[in-house]
Amino acid sequence: MSEPLKIGVLISGSGTNLQAIIDRINDGSLNASVELVISSRPDAYGLKRAEAAGVDSFTLSKEFYKENDDPDDFIARMFRERGCEYIIMAGYMRMVHASLLDAFPNRVVNLHPALLPSFRGAHAIQDAFDRGVKVTGVTVHFANEEYDKGPIIAQRALTVEEGWDVDTLEAHIHEIEHELYPEVIGWLVDGRVHVRENNTVAIDPA
Repeated sequence: MSEPLKIGVLISGSGTNLQAIIDRINDGSLNASVELVISSRPDAYGLKRAEAAGVDSFTLSKEFYKENDDPDDFIARMFRERGCEYIIMAGYMRMVHASLLDAFPNRVVNLHPALLPSFRGAHAIQDAFDRGVKVTGVTVHFANEEYDKGPIIAQRALTVEEGWDVDTLEAHIHEIEHELYPEVIGWLVDGRVHVRENNTVAIDPA
């Protein structure tokens, strides 16, 4: 088996997608290693998940983001020092900027709880529910400097059933996230993901 893919993870909250990645690594189905978790919030529960898994973590405060002209440069340097090959945004509620994107070109990956380009932004599940859509889903894409507009790697659709409230919809979205995100990271491990010149993504057959 080849060496595990070294990844860094950015979080802001509960860290359920981080946990899904850790679980897949631990059961041997994902040949990757989480080298460092960085949280934008000191109270993020995902930090406890990292600690329980024996993964190093680092916390940035709201003041840090305010007082530093380029916090992403600091984040990029921390990930580079750990030898990270890809950066995985797992519920990271801040935009990433050139310092991080240039350090990891087409290697910063984000998860969005809707079928982009529909329902961009931080309230995608609620927005889709309020619009009454019959189909929504999950998108995994490379991050760029335009919010939720990076090259799309994978999408998985979800049919919204009659009688669902927004909490039920959110629960089903999270189920898909926890399956799709580790699967896509597996494609990265295998070197199957390629960004074309027109900023679309090709996936090699398994």
